[in-house]
Amino acid sequence: MQIKNKQYKYLNGSKLKVCIVVARFNGEITNKLLENALQTLKKCKVSDKNIRVVYVAGSVELPYGLHQIAQLSKFKKPDFLVALGCIIRGETPHFDYVAKMAQEGALEVMLEDDIPVGFGVLTVNNLKQAKVRIHVGGEAALAGLELALLK
Repeated sequence: MQIKNKQYKYLNGSKLKVCIVVARFNGEITNKLLENALQTLKKCKVSDKNIRVVYVAGSVELPYGLHQIAQLSKFKKPDFLVALGCIIRGETPHFDYVAKMAQEGALEVMLEDDIPVGFGVLTVNNLKQAKVRIHVGGEAALAGLELALLK
């Protein structure tokens, strides 16, 4: 996703801290989602020193990682979180359970822990679809930043 400075001029994240929680499973895709998120945050003036990246095993573990970061003390707690993962449909219903757990868990963290979460978990049928959607990493970072600026 290309972010034009004029279009997002009002999104000044220079005073915000963010933690990006990334699933290692399907790392070929999640690493690209992360790169895209980092590029977007830079364009929105978020300082490198205010960005923390934490890895968890997979998308099921994202909500726990988000919750643990949200529970940090006031001085270490970020202003917003970003969840990045990739769930590729297989031959069993496992895909549906993983997607539901990741989505509902992230929503629960946002509402219960009162912290914005940009949700960038891809749910796709195959690797080709995932590769086309890596821009979602940037969109998730942008969504989290916009929510944080509402506070």
